[in-house]
Amino acid sequence: MHTPLTTPIVTSTPIIELAGLELILNSGAGQVHILRGIDVEIAAGEQVALVGASGAGKSSMMMIIGGLESATAGSVHVAGQDLTGMSEDELALFRRGNVGIVFQSFHLVPTMTALENVAVPLEFAGHADAFGLAQKELEAVGLGHRLEHYPGQLSGGEQQRVALARAFVTEPRLLLADEPTGNLDGDTGQQIVELMFQLSEEKGTTLLLITHDPALAARCARELHIADGRIIGDETRR
Repeated sequence: MHTPLTTPIVTSTPIIELAGLELILNSGAGQVHILRGIDVEIAAGEQVALVGASGAGKSSMMMIIGGLESATAGSVHVAGQDLTGMSEDELALFRRGNVGIVFQSFHLVPTMTALENVAVPLEFAGHADAFGLAQKELEAVGLGHRLEHYPGQLSGGEQQRVALARAFVTEPRLLLADEPTGNLDGDTGQQIVELMFQLSEEKGTTLLLITHDPALAARCARELHIADGRIIGDETRR
């Protein structure tokens, strides 16, 4: 079993509080209930895996926590802020200050270099040394030699390293990772996993990881199981 480089510092203060969370979307066939009354608390510093079959509601739950989707009902508190009723601009400010997100498909800007991709959130936040900080973060993920390369010139693993650097460069309190190894081969995916956990532990960042991989989920101290829009299991291993 993996032994972390450092033991994550877990506090009793929740960084995520979901109560009665519901998401209903309209389709041509009528209303679709995606989330059906989710009640979850995640403490600051925890590393939590969210697992379930396709269509269970994993990504929707993550999108709501990240302020990228609005809940139909219930309350959503993340990093001490009530996301319910926030405007798009308010949610963007909330994300900028608190949340890093890593997707399966990298979501890099193809016309920007690796350095520019990582510097973007810092520039939005008004950092005077955005490119200097971006370079340090890329060096931390082993890409100091690829600063001026565009995404199309990078391998899948390198693109995901850029995405990790971009997610961590603002020192977010929470990292949301949605199937971060889904588009990578086994060895490359394992390297990304090691790097993600290392950065999370070094920076004290809470990690919520969506995965289909039982071995990857087992790397987290806590595992939430979701099915048909409901949490059906909550297991803490250590």
